Amino acid sequence: MTNMSRAVQGDVREIYLDYNATTPLAPEVLESIYDALANSWGNPSSSHHQGVKAKSVISTARHWIAKMVGGKDEDIVITSGGTESNALVFNSCIEHYRRLYPKSDQLPHIVTSNLEHDSVMLTVEEMRANGKIELTVVTASHGSGKVSPTSVVSALRPNTIGISIMYANNETGVIQPLQEISHVVKTWSKANCSHQILVHTDAAQAIGKIPVNVNTLSVDYLTIVGHKFYGPRIGALYARQPAKVTPVYPMLFGGGQERNFRPGTENTGMIAGLGKAAELVCKHISDYHEHMKTVRDYLEQQLELAFPGHVTFNGQYAESERIPNTCNVSFKGYNLKGYRIMKRLKWTLASIGSACHSEDLDKPSPILLAIGIPDDLAGNALRLSIGRETSKQDIDIVIADLRAAIATLTDEQDKQ
Repeated sequence: MTNMSRAVQGDVREIYLDYNATTPLAPEVLESIYDALANSWGNPSSSHHQGVKAKSVISTARHWIAKMVGGKDEDIVITSGGTESNALVFNSCIEHYRRLYPKSDQLPHIVTSNLEHDSVMLTVEEMRANGKIELTVVTASHGSGKVSPTSVVSALRPNTIGISIMYANNETGVIQPLQEISHVVKTWSKANCSHQILVHTDAAQAIGKIPVNVNTLSVDYLTIVGHKFYGPRIGALYARQPAKVTPVYPMLFGGGQERNFRPGTENTGMIAGLGKAAELVCKHISDYHEHMKTVRDYLEQQLELAFPGHVTFNGQYAESERIPNTCNVSFKGYNLKGYRIMKRLKWTLASIGSACHSEDLDKPSPILLAIGIPDDLAGNALRLSIGRETSKQDIDIVIADLRAAIATLTDEQDKQ
């Protein structure tokens, strides 16, 4: 595999450290997409050999996607991406509650956290505003960056139908205690509800970095996002025995594809790429994890050496685990806003937080504020996320780039 963390432009070698925003296509993935588009271009619903060929490609991809998360082939519903998968979960929870209690005047209740991606938070807020749900947002602990199982249980009500807590945070990398949350929610549900409370996790940032197993996590739904693990920009939803055990109700209606859960003629090429990306994860997750953690730890060590006493790592808690590739660092100093540092970096491509908030350059990350990071430090944060082929030599270039950028900003401040 060629090194994708670098791109040579004249005498400048760019170092890409924004893998939590998106990843490039792995060469094997690109090859599988091309092969499917060139050789398996038939409609998967057609009965002739070209249709059968395309259907086989999709079946193989579905198998690897399921295996990657510990599910069964029939548990996987292909979607356009994480946003659609998350919306499909909430739509299904609401429709399930309506069918369980057709005469009830009480709205279904959803619980989520203040750490969630916009594709979760904005969706449930819109549903609440439109009178479709009641909503409780539990807060993460300032001492751990995690949502506690106790706070989730405290939010439950007899009309609670769904819980949605992300698996790993996209800005801090902190891994949430999903297994414990699932256990306490299901225990409470059996004792206090006449229905099952459905547990969902958006695993976009976890897949490809740590092992993900739906059985260990005991979740009912899990969101899969291809472009976070070197796959194409489509996704999938894991649902445990959809329509049999776990409700899945379509948002779209059409030709019956995806067992009517998500109709529309299948995008065979992109599905093939998603399957190949999942296969790579299945075969190499230990190597990916070890390499990214080694380089991320080296990055943090070098930051401390280069800026002694002037950096703080957001999300680095003694009692919390992080995904192995994520470093969220704040530089102490009045003129060292994250976006100002980024503007002066010559070689490093990074972000100040979620790519979805990239237009709000002068605003501290709401995720960092949610876990108790002070405004001044939150505003000075950079998110540096490692890829599969990021090297220690790349990190050395980044450190030199940061030194120069911060020296420039410090000089500018001194002259004012």
